[in-house]
Amino acid sequence: MKKKGYFYITASKLNGVLYVGVTSDLRKRNEQHKSKTGSDFTKKYFVNKLVYFEEYDLIIDAIEREKQVKKWRREKKVFLIEKDNPEWRDLALEL
Repeated sequence: MKKKGYFYITASKLNGVLYVGVTSDLRKRNEQHKSKTGSDFTKKYFVNKLVYFEEYDLIIDAIEREKQVKKWRREKKVFLIEKDNPEWRDLALEL
């Protein structure tokens, strides 16, 4: 069975610290970030607000997207977030 994947960006607050990640279970991963069991980086900088995500039919495609975006400058990541989510609202509430 092929595994679905998600590329996502979390933030500490509006224009705050950003974290770029990939997962096969976005809801579970988001819960891990919110409960500070996700990653040491997100725990240290309180990065737990889901501000952007893309869904892929194959996890490998989500991984490739993550690699691409991680190379971007911050300004380009912010533009990606703000084109669909200008208020930086927590999209986890809509999952």
